[in-house]
Amino acid sequence: MTSNVPTRLAGGPDDHAQLLYFTTPSVTRDGRTLVAVHERDSNPNLWAHDLATGTARQLTDQRDGTLKSYVYFRGNPRRGFGKASVNLDPVRGCVYWVQGEEVRCVDLVGRQRVLARLPVDQVTAFTHVSADGSRLCVPTTDARALEEDAPMAGTTGENHVGGRRNEIITDKPAYDIDERVRREHLNSWLRIYDTTTGELLRNERVPEAWITHVQFSPVNHDWILYNHEWPSDCGIRRVWLWDGRTHRRLRAEGDGRSRADWACHEMWTADGGAIIYHGKFANGTAFIGRVSPGGGDNIEIALPERYHRYGHFTAGTCHSTWLVSDGYWHPDGAAEDGRWGGEWITRLVVDWPARRLAWTPLCRHQSAWDCQDSHPHPVFGPGDDFVYFTSNAGGGRSVWRVPVPSV
Repeated sequence: MTSNVPTRLAGGPDDHAQLLYFTTPSVTRDGRTLVAVHERDSNPNLWAHDLATGTARQLTDQRDGTLKSYVYFRGNPRRGFGKASVNLDPVRGCVYWVQGEEVRCVDLVGRQRVLARLPVDQVTAFTHVSADGSRLCVPTTDARALEEDAPMAGTTGENHVGGRRNEIITDKPAYDIDERVRREHLNSWLRIYDTTTGELLRNERVPEAWITHVQFSPVNHDWILYNHEWPSDCGIRRVWLWDGRTHRRLRAEGDGRSRADWACHEMWTADGGAIIYHGKFANGTAFIGRVSPGGGDNIEIALPERYHRYGHFTAGTCHSTWLVSDGYWHPDGAAEDGRWGGEWITRLVVDWPARRLAWTPLCRHQSAWDCQDSHPHPVFGPGDDFVYFTSNAGGGRSVWRVPVPSV
């Protein structure tokens, strides 16, 4: 078993830092700059770190706290920094995020501009910029979806109530948001902006949907992968593609009855040829899956029974068969530390036709999984030479990286 010593790049006990969400890169394409969220005095802001010199530059200086949005349910309505909205254009060095009711952009030297204003009756989630840098998709949902009911403290464990799986995070709502969205006929929108002019190019309504993740195809900026968050019928409604004309469900519905399984964390492979996702079958067995953007051709590979703890799977930036995970894998016979999430950062090489997985452990991340911000959310850097991840091991919250073997 191989194991490397990771390097701390940002953050620490007195300076909480974390990667951007795993659907966006956190490192520029040239490998020179890391963009991270630092949080001091309950005010998150963007920083750029020079990976060669170790110097850091603060890009934003907002002091309105955290915006209420998906995942950050205790945030401030219509005010503050949208921690769930940050997205990096790694080629052009532009960072997009939602600040209160504004969509903003900042470059790597701190020059800011307001791209657009959002309707006041909407809440936001994870955004995405197209690979060519020309478009930004901001998913919004009727604000009623997150209104009235006070959040409750999170727990540690997986919640399977009536076949429904809710991702365990702190401060989650004390009600079923997906159920409310459908019962009250609420809507989500795919709002697509021109990144130069701020013009709203499309405003696609998706009825009775709570959309929180959007991702442009890496090879076609007309295609957007999106989700229905925490669907009460589990994996049946999770993974969707909008091709600019039609909306297509990509994961098979099975026999049409509610399946007591779930799927989540869908993302494109780097070549745009497939979407990968993961979840658990009805019998509790974990799996990773792949589907073509045309729908069908699903391959779902069951993991060993002992790989029972939660984690994420993120695709390589240039290797279409590489994945990195922060959960599931565990050394045979080794004691577990009791966390509901995994302990190890692991590179996988997947032979999809043969349904074979080769796991290479890279390092222990030792994060406590005690809130959304401490989820490791590992991502490959450009060239897949390093994996970057977040951990609160040793106090505080920090961004780390670990080298990846070439084979």
